[in-house]
Amino acid sequence: MALAAAVLTACSSAPVSPSASTGTSVPGTSSPTAAPATGPLRVERVAEGLDHPWDVAWARDRMLVTQRDGTLSTVADGQVRPVTADLGDVYARGEGGLMGIAAFPDGSGRFVTCQTHAEGGRPVDIRVVSWQLSADGASATRTKDPLVGGLPINPSGRHSGCRPTFGPDGALWIGTGDTARATIPQDRTALGGKVLRVDPETGGPAPGNPFASSGSAAERLISGYGHRNVQAVAFQPGTGTGWTVEHGSDVDDEVNVVIPGRNYGWDPARGGETPGGYDESVPMTDLDRYPDAVPAAWSSGDPTIAPSGGDFVSGPAWGDLDGVFAVGVQKDEKLLFMRPGTGPDAQRIVSVSTPREFDGEFGRIRGVRSGPDGALYLTTDNGNDDVVLRVTRG
Repeated sequence: MALAAAVLTACSSAPVSPSASTGTSVPGTSSPTAAPATGPLRVERVAEGLDHPWDVAWARDRMLVTQRDGTLSTVADGQVRPVTADLGDVYARGEGGLMGIAAFPDGSGRFVTCQTHAEGGRPVDIRVVSWQLSADGASATRTKDPLVGGLPINPSGRHSGCRPTFGPDGALWIGTGDTARATIPQDRTALGGKVLRVDPETGGPAPGNPFASSGSAAERLISGYGHRNVQAVAFQPGTGTGWTVEHGSDVDDEVNVVIPGRNYGWDPARGGETPGGYDESVPMTDLDRYPDAVPAAWSSGDPTIAPSGGDFVSGPAWGDLDGVFAVGVQKDEKLLFMRPGTGPDAQRIVSVSTPREFDGEFGRIRGVRSGPDGALYLTTDNGNDDVVLRVTRG
């Protein structure tokens, strides 16, 4: 497929309506106000004809794209080319399949993928696999399978989560979903509904993890717990602070700040009162049951909007958008620019805006990654001629 030539420019971004998307107050936070309008964005289609592209990464000067059905491709020189890789064990159902991808920052051509894994057609687990991309980018071979295994799986694919990101500390951070099982988010011996911090070479716990002395191998990998379905982990330039994006139930999608060792308060088992059910009427951050839980930095309120991938844009080329947290939205089909505060508001989103170029223009936005060129790359997730978009200031 040739590189699409379409380039779109439009006017300033539109502030998000406080009633629609800035959310309601969360204890310890306050609702962010709408941000002032910003200048135009330039949007280019760099790949098209894709089927539910989940995520992008860069290895050997090539963009790698995962597609939910178990297809891995490169995008280079205006062409989308399949990568020959053993992906026959990918269990593509519902929200599961070949999902997040992240490349080692050392330029070696190594990368990791998150994928649902089946044996003999039977779903076994969600796992993170390490790969080596060939010098010509035409093939990839598994180097550690699994790097991290045993993440719970739901046969329907529900709440599969699993987005990996290399942090500035050199660790591999992985956001996971609770697979719609009530007891998993609060169970520190289970890897679902967590933010994991992993040594990317061994798959073991990264040095300094908060539960490093635990007798549970799973618990030693955990940074934070009590999550529902983490969609992204990203790190703020300049501060190194980690931020996550998380799907809510009927209310309160969340953006959270990563604080090692802390509980984020999702407990559909109600402390064991409903262990066999999955009570989605509980708060996303249940501060009554868990007073020490981390309050959300931002929440959508009612209704939810299904935020997905997220990453920070950085550099003078972005002008007044420098340092904004860009978050893709599926249900509301848009892109959000979220501004973290400073000083006492450093762990809070203080303003939110939607660029007009992305207010329903491209449908569901799944993946959001900052590229090595400083541009923002997005994947759509519509299931009908999906695309990868490159976004810069106009």
